[in-house]
Amino acid sequence: MKKVFSIVLSAVLLTIILAGCQTAQDNNKPETTSTPEPTPAAAQTPEPTPAGNESGDGTEPVNIRVGGLKGPTSIGLVKLMESAEAGEAANNYTFTISGSADEVTPKLVKGELDMAAVPANLASVLYNNTNGDIKLLAVNTLGVVYIVEKGNEIQSFEDLKGKTIYATGKGSTPEYTLRYLLSENGIDPDKDVTLEWKSEPTEVVALFSEIDYGVAMMPQPYVTVAQTQIEGLRTAIDLANEWDALDNGSDLITGVLVARKDFVEKYPEQVAAFLDEYKQSIEYVNANIPEAAQLVEKFGIVKAAVAEKAIPYCNIRFMEGAEMKASMQGYLSVLFDQNPKSIGGKLPEDDFYYER
Repeated sequence: MKKVFSIVLSAVLLTIILAGCQTAQDNNKPETTSTPEPTPAAAQTPEPTPAGNESGDGTEPVNIRVGGLKGPTSIGLVKLMESAEAGEAANNYTFTISGSADEVTPKLVKGELDMAAVPANLASVLYNNTNGDIKLLAVNTLGVVYIVEKGNEIQSFEDLKGKTIYATGKGSTPEYTLRYLLSENGIDPDKDVTLEWKSEPTEVVALFSEIDYGVAMMPQPYVTVAQTQIEGLRTAIDLANEWDALDNGSDLITGVLVARKDFVEKYPEQVAAFLDEYKQSIEYVNANIPEAAQLVEKFGIVKAAVAEKAIPYCNIRFMEGAEMKASMQGYLSVLFDQNPKSIGGKLPEDDFYYER
């Protein structure tokens, strides 16, 4: 287990897409939970609660510990988080929202979490480095990365030729996505553009505050935050739209929900109840943006004013079963062709994809 844990931690550093999965708030804040942290006893695989607490469909509820990241991949959870806080959910949920994937994944691997919302490629890395002990339950977020410009010269990918692009996510999915899209549009990413990599989006925001013109690749909600701070910053290209235009049989996927294999196999009915509630929560967020934005702030993900502007551009979705499998396989195949290490060295087997 120590060896697996070490491998996973190393992989996380190469695969984090935190630029798109973090809030623009202070990342040094402690993680937040919608209910108190579980006691040491609860850290073991949870047992069903007494039958007197049965949910409406007769399924006995269990304790389910769910981890998420500050940003789009957790925004879809907020309605369910509110229901859990009010004691109205099908199971007994504990939600932990953290600032980075390297806070969440060790807990999942060690059995301190049962489920987690993580970057899409990281799900594959975890599966490969735990000998298949991780299951993919659902896709929760499609593309959240955009090309932004302080100016008005970029209207298409072809306009990026000869430009310097400031970006975050070197060595992880943002870089692979950008390189793939540049190549597919006839632009050599090593010769026709200059890629200037920064450690985090706030560096790009600071730089753009001091220059008259610039092009950057940034994720939501940083795009929304940056536009409130930098006059004239405009969204030039939606990378998800560009991906779709290639009609390559896949989607540009940002975030997914994974779970420990042993938990899913032990509690299939409770997992199914969770997925139903999760889907309803995502539908609520997309249909009730002002109200959802208030919940996003309540649970410490991002300020309501930012969330309300950003949610329409965060591509929060719910996708499971055969549709999820087809889309994810296509996406991981593209990343594998770019760099096999980005998905843990090999494409996952069929048992990676959960279908109820």
